[in-house]
Amino acid sequence: MKKILFLLTVTISLNAYAQESVGLDYYLPQDVTYDESIPTPKSILGHEVGEWHVTHDKLMFYMQTLAKASDRITIENRGETFEERPILLLTITSPKNHQNIEQIRQEHVALTENGSISTDIDNMPIVVYQGFSIHGNEPSGSNAGLAYAYHLAAAQGPEIEELLNNMVILLDPSFNPDGLQRFAYWANTNKSIQLNADPNDREYDEVWPGGRTNHYWFDMNRDWLPVQLPESRARIESFHKWMPNILTDHHEMGTNSTFFFQPGEPTRVHPLTPKINQELTAEIGTYHAKALDKIGSLYYSEENYDDYYYGKGSTFPDVNGSIGILFEQGSSRGHIQESENGILTFPFTIRNQFTTALSTIEAAKNMRSKILRYQRDFYTSAAKEAAKSKTKAIIFGDAKDAAKAWHLAEILNRHKIKFHELSNDAKIDGKPFKKESSYVVPMNQKNHRLIKAMFEKRTTFTDSLFYDISAWTFPLAFNIDYTESTSLTNAGPEITDFQPLNGRVDQQSNYAYLFEWHEYYTPKALNTITQKGIRAKVAKSRFTLQGKTYDYGTIMVPVQNQNMNATDLYTFLSKVAQDSKIQITAVGTGLTKGIDLGSNDFDPIGKQKVAMLVGEGIRSYDAGEIWHLFDTRYDMKITKLDTKDFQRTDLSSYTDIIIPSGRLGKSEAKKLKEWVKDGGTLIGYRNVANWLNANDFLKLTFKKDTLVAKNISFEQRNDFSGAQVTGGAIFEAKLDRSHPINFGYSKDRLSLFRNTNIYLEPEKDSYDNPIQYTNNPLQSGYISEENLELIKNSVPFKVDRMGKGRVILFTDNTNFRAFWYGTNKLLMNAIFFGGLM
Repeated sequence: MKKILFLLTVTISLNAYAQESVGLDYYLPQDVTYDESIPTPKSILGHEVGEWHVTHDKLMFYMQTLAKASDRITIENRGETFEERPILLLTITSPKNHQNIEQIRQEHVALTENGSISTDIDNMPIVVYQGFSIHGNEPSGSNAGLAYAYHLAAAQGPEIEELLNNMVILLDPSFNPDGLQRFAYWANTNKSIQLNADPNDREYDEVWPGGRTNHYWFDMNRDWLPVQLPESRARIESFHKWMPNILTDHHEMGTNSTFFFQPGEPTRVHPLTPKINQELTAEIGTYHAKALDKIGSLYYSEENYDDYYYGKGSTFPDVNGSIGILFEQGSSRGHIQESENGILTFPFTIRNQFTTALSTIEAAKNMRSKILRYQRDFYTSAAKEAAKSKTKAIIFGDAKDAAKAWHLAEILNRHKIKFHELSNDAKIDGKPFKKESSYVVPMNQKNHRLIKAMFEKRTTFTDSLFYDISAWTFPLAFNIDYTESTSLTNAGPEITDFQPLNGRVDQQSNYAYLFEWHEYYTPKALNTITQKGIRAKVAKSRFTLQGKTYDYGTIMVPVQNQNMNATDLYTFLSKVAQDSKIQITAVGTGLTKGIDLGSNDFDPIGKQKVAMLVGEGIRSYDAGEIWHLFDTRYDMKITKLDTKDFQRTDLSSYTDIIIPSGRLGKSEAKKLKEWVKDGGTLIGYRNVANWLNANDFLKLTFKKDTLVAKNISFEQRNDFSGAQVTGGAIFEAKLDRSHPINFGYSKDRLSLFRNTNIYLEPEKDSYDNPIQYTNNPLQSGYISEENLELIKNSVPFKVDRMGKGRVILFTDNTNFRAFWYGTNKLLMNAIFFGGLM
């Protein structure tokens, strides 16, 4: 009985403590005095830090107020999110440094230039970029930012003054404004006066898709290298503007975890990252350990997380001469929650983030000269590597698709990588390169290692486990030609004023207009045309007209019998061409070499109305990528049908319905079957394959491994199963270009991104396998030997007729993270040409 009474007393005490609202002094160092003229968070927000989840608008208002009150802080708005929230950055340093801030910046960036050996490191401020809550439902970081910014603005005494004299802090209070706002709304609207730590409470179970992602449901911590999103573009601009020495990325993890700081798994570091980078990270880690020891917080390091994929915030700096540091705090996911480590309160999670933000700048202050010297040495050694490299340039382009090549050049431009025009049309290593759609990247430049990281193919690894993808080779992702050159003889002038592409119609016609389907934005053009009620047809065969050969998938717009006259049609198509960056050719005859323009091998293309299932059971990342593709790239409307409302939704008006990866039931299957039989096209992705097979939409034969663990201990079991995960690699497939799913592809090989282990047997008839993996498919990334055997000659695409409609399956993600431009057109082909398959 005494033991029960003791446990009851302890539980009551913990709950009583958890119910109390903590003051600002809970977070702040106890031996520091503060300037009373600087407003505290509570004086502006109306509540203490951690009492409520701060919304982005309040966070923004406090940071703006702080900047006005303190001569240590300036604030800038670097752009807007998709939901038009400002993307803020605070620059925090001493008032004296602010007076010379541009000179300090220029001198610091000069440290990364070749020939910086004479730079006076001993008197140079160190630059630290600290960013919070890139996942919106990991909010302890941004909430800690309130107390942290206050401390930097209001702390008094020689210690803080010395620190700010020798440091420039770039404080990004919210990497993800839209996600933070969405999660704060959820946590606050479900908060009780009597805080409830029961993990079954609604407060701890966000509604789909949750606050982790941005507006289009992207995990923005995977976009540092591709830079496809506005938030990413703002922070990458700031990174290259300042070239910080340390960048911290404050996250959260599962509620039953404690606190993690880097370095992570020592065997999972990208080979392009210098060994000394990890040594410095470990030395910085001793400061975190000491600070967390002081407040009694549990922690761990060198486990779970890795430093391999350069698209993450904690790893991207490592290939740029900086030191990236990941923090992961066990999450309360609301205001208070039971955990294996006791009652976990929101203020407690905030305090750990605040504490390690302080320990970071403490380490930076004490290690300043050493870290600055490392940055200088990084670029000095990179310059020596570049000078010795046999590869003097990388040439990339697409003779048939200027837009994809332009978008890859756009990424290079955002990373301050220099590139040149191609001097003239050329055939290099058997590949055709056109001057107007090709680029030359000299390897002898300061971003030499970053270029290597973006263009290399790697298939051997020291470890078989990856926290994220193992390959991201950009020219393969864009499906463009590229080659390594041992000279710069093909380099024209450097492109210093990177301009958008243009499109046009060459002249007016009274007969017809033609455009090939190769260009990236042709789906945008075709959708604009059909939505206007203009008749268009697609060529199922190749033909030659007026000396030009037109490929499979060429679009023909006849002039006669349209809903506008010839002059208005020309004006309309001219705008379509300009907006879509494509070239449209006017022709004056239908007589060709091959199929004539009036042939039955030209099929009409109707107006499309597309829907996509979203909501519980659907993977939000995959759905968001599709939504983003339609909405921002192709200007196409897509109706998001929530699974909870699906049974009462009338589907009859939709031509296509997309099911991103996820789980559906029997009732959805019955309704969709009826819709397909009436003429609809159903398009499924990834693990939807199992559902389509189980519900008799498609007859699929899966290739399965027979792997059995032998001589594997209990301790090794997770590594054994983890080695069979295909976390993200690139594989080569061969194409039947005459099949409508491959219209617009000018080569018979295509690189596909894959992060599933779904392997399908091919059909008996070769024409039913328009996309098939080759016998030697691995191009870049990790796959186990067992799975490599399974993927050989398997098929990632299936299509079959059902009644009047079609069922289409992709086992791979054709829209991965918005930068896999090379396979986006497969989905568009399924939509526009599904009825031809």
